Amino acid sequence: MEDCLTIDVHQHLWGQRFVDALRRRHDPPYLRGWELHTATEPPHEVDPDAHDAQRRAALEQSSGTVLAATSLSSPLGVEQLTDGADLLAAYHADIADLPAPFRAWAAVSLVDPDLAELKQRLQAGCVGLQLPATALGTPDGWAACAAVLDVVADADRPLLVHPGPTLTPPNVPAWWAPVVGYVDQLSAAWWAWHFVGRRVAPHLRVCFVAGAGLAPVHHERFEARGGRFGVIDPDVFVDTSSYGPRALDALIRVLGIDALVLGSDRPYAEPTIPDLGAAALHALTTTNPTRLLKLDAPAPDSPRRAR
Repeated sequence: MEDCLTIDVHQHLWGQRFVDALRRRHDPPYLRGWELHTATEPPHEVDPDAHDAQRRAALEQSSGTVLAATSLSSPLGVEQLTDGADLLAAYHADIADLPAPFRAWAAVSLVDPDLAELKQRLQAGCVGLQLPATALGTPDGWAACAAVLDVVADADRPLLVHPGPTLTPPNVPAWWAPVVGYVDQLSAAWWAWHFVGRRVAPHLRVCFVAGAGLAPVHHERFEARGGRFGVIDPDVFVDTSSYGPRALDALIRVLGIDALVLGSDRPYAEPTIPDLGAAALHALTTTNPTRLLKLDAPAPDSPRRAR
Protein backbone atom coordinates (compact mmCIF):
# COMPACT_ATOMS: atom_id res chain seq x y z
CA MET A 1 0.00 0.00 0.00
CA GLU A 2 2.98 2.32 0.47
CA ASP A 3 3.05 3.24 -3.23
CA CYS A 4 -0.71 3.95 -3.45
CA LEU A 5 -2.48 7.23 -2.84
CA THR A 6 -5.18 5.82 -0.63
CA ILE A 7 -8.63 7.19 0.21
CA ASP A 8 -10.32 5.33 3.06
CA VAL A 9 -14.01 6.24 3.33
CA HIS A 10 -14.80 4.46 6.63
CA GLN A 11 -12.99 4.97 9.93
CA HIS A 12 -13.86 5.99 13.49
CA LEU A 13 -11.94 8.30 15.81
CA TRP A 14 -13.30 9.71 19.07
CA GLY A 15 -12.12 13.15 20.12
CA GLN A 16 -11.75 14.36 23.69
CA ARG A 17 -15.00 16.37 23.72
CA PHE A 18 -16.98 13.33 22.61
CA VAL A 19 -15.28 11.12 25.22
CA ASP A 20 -16.00 13.69 27.92
CA ALA A 21 -19.64 13.93 26.83
CA LEU A 22 -19.99 10.15 27.06
CA ARG A 23 -18.48 10.21 30.56
CA ARG A 24 -20.99 12.84 31.73
CA ARG A 25 -23.95 10.63 30.82
CA HIS A 26 -25.86 8.37 33.21
CA ASP A 27 -27.98 6.58 30.60
CA PRO A 28 -26.58 4.56 27.70
CA PRO A 29 -24.45 5.21 25.83
CA TYR A 30 -21.88 6.26 28.42
CA LEU A 31 -18.27 5.71 29.42
CA ARG A 32 -16.91 4.85 32.87
CA GLY A 33 -13.22 5.40 32.43
CA TRP A 34 -12.75 3.59 29.13
CA GLU A 35 -15.50 1.01 29.69
CA LEU A 36 -18.30 1.61 27.20
CA HIS A 37 -21.90 0.88 28.13
CA THR A 38 -24.62 0.83 25.48
CA ALA A 39 -28.30 -0.08 25.53
CA THR A 40 -27.86 -3.06 23.21
CA GLU A 41 -24.44 -4.70 23.58
CA PRO A 42 -22.41 -5.95 26.58
CA PRO A 43 -19.96 -3.47 28.16
CA HIS A 44 -16.48 -3.54 26.73
CA GLU A 45 -13.16 -1.80 27.21
CA VAL A 46 -12.25 0.81 24.61
CA ASP A 47 -8.57 1.06 23.68
CA PRO A 48 -7.58 4.69 24.29
CA ASP A 49 -4.63 4.40 21.90
CA ALA A 50 -7.09 3.62 19.11
CA HIS A 51 -8.53 7.12 19.54
CA ASP A 52 -5.23 8.99 19.80
CA ALA A 53 -5.56 11.35 16.84
CA GLN A 54 -1.85 12.00 16.37
CA ARG A 55 -0.97 8.31 16.56
CA ARG A 56 -3.69 7.49 14.05
CA ALA A 57 -2.65 10.32 11.74
CA ALA A 58 0.95 9.07 11.74
CA LEU A 59 -0.29 5.57 10.85
CA GLU A 60 -2.32 6.87 7.90
CA GLN A 61 0.42 9.14 6.63
CA SER A 62 2.97 6.31 6.77
CA SER A 63 0.58 4.21 4.66
CA GLY A 64 0.22 6.87 1.96
CA THR A 65 -3.34 7.79 2.92
CA VAL A 66 -4.39 11.12 1.43
CA LEU A 67 -7.83 11.11 3.05
CA ALA A 68 -9.40 9.03 5.82
CA ALA A 69 -13.07 9.80 6.44
CA THR A 70 -14.03 9.21 10.06
CA SER A 71 -17.59 9.00 11.34
CA LEU A 72 -19.75 8.81 14.43
CA SER A 73 -20.07 5.31 15.86
CA SER A 74 -23.70 4.67 14.91
CA PRO A 75 -24.06 1.45 17.00
CA LEU A 76 -24.03 3.77 20.02
CA GLY A 77 -27.48 4.96 18.92
CA VAL A 78 -26.70 8.67 19.26
CA GLU A 79 -28.72 9.68 16.18
CA GLN A 80 -31.88 8.22 17.70
CA LEU A 81 -31.52 9.61 21.23
CA THR A 82 -33.96 12.22 22.52
CA ASP A 83 -31.12 13.62 24.65
CA GLY A 84 -28.26 13.23 22.19
CA ALA A 85 -27.68 16.91 21.32
CA ASP A 86 -24.59 17.23 23.54
CA LEU A 87 -23.00 14.15 21.99
CA LEU A 88 -23.67 15.37 18.46
CA ALA A 89 -22.29 18.82 19.29
CA ALA A 90 -19.18 17.30 20.86
CA TYR A 91 -18.62 15.02 17.86
CA HIS A 92 -18.79 17.92 15.41
CA ALA A 93 -16.58 20.13 17.58
CA ASP A 94 -13.94 17.39 17.63
CA ILE A 95 -13.92 16.79 13.89
CA ALA A 96 -13.11 20.45 13.31
CA ASP A 97 -9.75 19.75 14.99
CA LEU A 98 -8.85 16.54 13.16
CA PRO A 99 -5.27 16.40 11.85
CA ALA A 100 -4.53 15.50 8.23
CA PRO A 101 -5.34 13.21 6.53
CA PHE A 102 -8.64 12.98 8.43
CA ARG A 103 -11.92 14.46 7.37
CA ALA A 104 -15.33 13.45 8.63
CA TRP A 105 -18.88 12.44 7.87
CA ALA A 106 -21.55 14.61 9.45
CA ALA A 107 -24.15 13.16 11.80
CA VAL A 108 -27.70 14.29 12.49
CA SER A 109 -30.44 13.66 15.01
CA LEU A 110 -33.21 11.52 13.53
CA VAL A 111 -35.58 12.53 16.33
CA ASP A 112 -35.51 16.22 15.45
CA PRO A 113 -33.15 16.81 12.51
CA ASP A 114 -31.85 20.36 12.15
CA LEU A 115 -31.71 20.61 8.36
CA ALA A 116 -30.20 24.09 8.31
CA GLU A 117 -27.39 22.98 10.62
CA LEU A 118 -26.81 19.87 8.50
CA LYS A 119 -26.56 22.00 5.36
CA GLN A 120 -24.02 24.25 7.08
CA ARG A 121 -21.92 21.30 8.20
CA LEU A 122 -21.85 19.84 4.72
CA GLN A 123 -20.85 23.21 3.27
CA ALA A 124 -18.18 23.62 5.95
CA GLY A 125 -16.21 20.55 4.90
CA CYS A 126 -17.89 17.34 6.01
CA VAL A 127 -17.49 14.78 3.23
CA GLY A 128 -21.13 13.70 3.50
CA LEU A 129 -23.65 12.35 6.00
CA GLN A 130 -23.68 9.02 7.80
CA LEU A 131 -27.01 7.46 8.82
CA PRO A 132 -27.61 4.23 10.74
CA ALA A 133 -28.97 1.30 8.77
CA THR A 134 -31.56 0.81 11.51
CA ALA A 135 -33.30 3.96 10.24
CA LEU A 136 -33.21 2.77 6.62
CA GLY A 137 -34.11 -0.90 6.86
CA THR A 138 -37.58 -0.51 5.37
CA PRO A 139 -39.02 1.46 2.43
CA ASP A 140 -40.87 3.65 4.93
CA GLY A 141 -37.57 4.33 6.71
CA TRP A 142 -36.03 5.75 3.54
CA ALA A 143 -39.17 7.81 2.93
CA ALA A 144 -39.09 9.17 6.50
CA CYS A 145 -35.53 10.42 5.90
CA ALA A 146 -36.40 12.10 2.58
CA ALA A 147 -35.97 15.67 3.85
CA VAL A 148 -32.54 14.83 5.29
CA LEU A 149 -31.51 13.06 2.09
CA ASP A 150 -32.59 16.06 0.02
CA VAL A 151 -30.18 18.28 1.97
CA VAL A 152 -27.34 15.83 1.31
CA ALA A 153 -28.12 15.53 -2.39
CA ASP A 154 -28.55 19.30 -2.80
CA ALA A 155 -25.10 19.78 -1.26
CA ASP A 156 -23.71 17.25 -3.78
CA ARG A 157 -22.45 15.10 -0.93
CA PRO A 158 -22.87 11.32 -0.47
CA LEU A 159 -24.63 9.28 2.19
CA LEU A 160 -22.82 6.57 4.17
CA VAL A 161 -25.07 3.78 5.47
CA HIS A 162 -23.53 2.29 8.62
CA PRO A 163 -24.84 -0.28 11.11
CA GLY A 164 -26.77 1.14 14.02
CA PRO A 165 -27.59 -0.39 17.42
CA THR A 166 -28.29 -4.10 17.43
CA LEU A 167 -29.77 -5.93 20.39
CA THR A 168 -27.58 -8.95 21.16
CA PRO A 169 -28.98 -12.05 22.85
CA PRO A 170 -27.42 -13.20 26.13
CA ASN A 171 -24.42 -15.51 26.25
CA VAL A 172 -23.08 -14.78 22.78
CA PRO A 173 -19.47 -13.94 21.85
CA ALA A 174 -18.27 -10.41 21.08
CA TRP A 175 -18.31 -11.06 17.33
CA TRP A 176 -22.07 -11.70 17.33
CA ALA A 177 -23.19 -8.10 16.81
CA PRO A 178 -20.89 -7.28 13.86
CA VAL A 179 -21.30 -10.67 12.19
CA VAL A 180 -25.06 -11.19 12.71
CA GLY A 181 -26.83 -7.98 13.69
CA TYR A 182 -24.86 -5.48 11.62
CA VAL A 183 -24.96 -7.67 8.51
CA ASP A 184 -28.74 -8.10 8.81
CA GLN A 185 -29.23 -4.33 9.14
CA LEU A 186 -27.14 -3.55 6.09
CA SER A 187 -28.88 -6.19 4.02
CA ALA A 188 -32.30 -4.79 4.94
CA ALA A 189 -31.19 -1.24 4.11
CA TRP A 190 -29.81 -2.41 0.74
CA TRP A 191 -33.08 -4.09 -0.27
CA ALA A 192 -35.19 -1.19 0.97
CA TRP A 193 -33.00 1.15 -1.10
CA HIS A 194 -33.33 -1.17 -4.09
CA PHE A 195 -37.10 -0.95 -3.79
CA VAL A 196 -37.65 2.78 -3.20
CA GLY A 197 -34.28 4.53 -3.15
CA ARG A 198 -34.35 6.32 -6.45
CA ARG A 199 -37.94 7.44 -5.93
CA VAL A 200 -37.05 8.94 -2.55
CA ALA A 201 -33.63 10.34 -3.47
CA PRO A 202 -33.20 10.49 -7.25
CA HIS A 203 -29.87 12.34 -7.20
CA LEU A 204 -28.16 10.90 -4.12
CA ARG A 205 -24.81 9.14 -4.10
CA VAL A 206 -24.86 6.42 -1.46
CA CYS A 207 -22.32 4.00 0.00
CA PHE A 208 -23.16 0.97 2.12
CA VAL A 209 -20.35 -0.11 4.42
CA ALA A 210 -19.17 -3.71 4.72
CA GLY A 211 -20.29 -4.65 1.23
CA ALA A 212 -23.93 -3.91 2.20
CA GLY A 213 -23.76 -7.06 4.30
CA LEU A 214 -23.13 -8.94 1.03
CA ALA A 215 -26.74 -8.32 0.05
CA PRO A 216 -25.75 -7.83 -3.63
CA VAL A 217 -24.55 -11.43 -3.74
CA HIS A 218 -28.17 -12.47 -3.16
CA HIS A 219 -29.41 -10.85 -6.36
CA GLU A 220 -29.67 -14.28 -7.99
CA ARG A 221 -32.10 -15.34 -5.27
CA PHE A 222 -33.90 -12.01 -5.64
CA GLU A 223 -34.47 -12.67 -9.34
CA ALA A 224 -35.43 -16.30 -8.67
CA ARG A 225 -38.20 -15.04 -6.39
CA GLY A 226 -39.67 -12.59 -8.86
CA GLY A 227 -37.48 -9.52 -8.49
CA ARG A 228 -35.71 -7.67 -11.30
CA PHE A 229 -32.16 -6.50 -10.83
CA GLY A 230 -32.13 -3.90 -13.62
CA VAL A 231 -28.98 -1.93 -14.40
CA ILE A 232 -26.02 -1.08 -12.19
CA ASP A 233 -26.50 2.33 -10.57
CA PRO A 234 -23.21 4.25 -10.97
CA ASP A 235 -23.95 6.33 -7.86
CA VAL A 236 -24.33 3.36 -5.49
CA PHE A 237 -21.19 2.04 -3.80
CA VAL A 238 -20.20 -0.53 -1.19
CA ASP A 239 -17.07 -0.44 0.93
CA THR A 240 -14.67 -3.29 1.58
CA SER A 241 -14.57 -3.24 5.40
CA SER A 242 -14.07 -6.62 7.10
CA TYR A 243 -14.24 -8.64 3.88
CA GLY A 244 -11.49 -10.41 1.99
CA PRO A 245 -10.78 -11.71 -1.51
CA ARG A 246 -13.62 -14.22 -1.81
CA ALA A 247 -16.36 -11.85 -0.72
CA LEU A 248 -14.96 -8.94 -2.70
CA ASP A 249 -14.63 -11.09 -5.80
CA ALA A 250 -18.30 -12.05 -5.45
CA LEU A 251 -19.32 -8.39 -5.09
CA ILE A 252 -17.29 -7.42 -8.16
CA ARG A 253 -18.97 -10.17 -10.18
CA VAL A 254 -22.39 -8.67 -9.36
CA LEU A 255 -21.70 -4.93 -9.20
CA GLY A 256 -18.48 -4.51 -11.17
CA ILE A 257 -15.24 -3.02 -9.85
CA ASP A 258 -16.52 0.56 -10.15
CA ALA A 259 -18.91 0.11 -7.21
CA LEU A 260 -16.30 -0.86 -4.63
CA VAL A 261 -14.41 1.62 -2.42
CA LEU A 262 -11.85 1.09 0.28
CA GLY A 263 -13.29 1.31 3.78
CA SER A 264 -11.22 -0.09 6.63
CA ASP A 265 -13.42 0.48 9.72
CA ARG A 266 -10.31 1.37 11.71
CA PRO A 267 -9.72 0.96 14.63
CA TYR A 268 -12.05 -2.05 14.66
CA ALA A 269 -10.54 -3.71 11.58
CA GLU A 270 -7.63 -3.24 9.21
CA PRO A 271 -7.80 -2.36 5.49
CA THR A 272 -8.53 -5.22 3.12
CA ILE A 273 -6.54 -4.93 -0.11
CA PRO A 274 -7.26 -7.96 -2.31
CA ASP A 275 -4.67 -9.10 -4.82
CA LEU A 276 -6.73 -8.21 -7.90
CA GLY A 277 -4.04 -6.41 -9.86
CA ALA A 278 -2.81 -2.83 -10.08
CA ALA A 279 -5.84 -1.49 -11.97
CA ALA A 280 -8.32 -2.90 -9.45
CA LEU A 281 -6.21 -1.61 -6.57
CA HIS A 282 -6.20 1.87 -8.05
CA ALA A 283 -9.96 1.71 -8.57
CA LEU A 284 -10.63 0.64 -4.97
CA THR A 285 -8.29 3.10 -3.30
CA THR A 286 -8.38 6.16 -5.55
CA THR A 287 -10.69 6.30 -8.57
CA ASN A 288 -13.90 5.01 -7.00
CA PRO A 289 -13.70 6.85 -3.66
CA THR A 290 -12.85 10.01 -5.59
CA ARG A 291 -16.12 9.61 -7.54
CA LEU A 292 -18.10 8.83 -4.38
CA LEU A 293 -16.80 11.86 -2.49
CA LYS A 294 -16.48 14.07 -5.60
CA LEU A 295 -12.89 15.01 -4.92
CA ASP A 296 -10.28 16.28 -7.31
CA ALA A 297 -8.34 13.16 -8.27
CA PRO A 298 -4.96 13.12 -6.45
CA ALA A 299 -1.99 13.45 -8.77
CA PRO A 300 0.70 10.76 -8.43
CA ASP A 301 3.22 13.30 -7.13
CA SER A 302 0.81 15.24 -4.91
CA PRO A 303 1.53 15.67 -1.18
CA ARG A 304 0.04 12.86 0.87
CA ARG A 305 -2.39 14.88 2.93
CA ALA A 306 -6.09 15.65 3.02
CA ARG A 307 -7.19 18.59 0.94
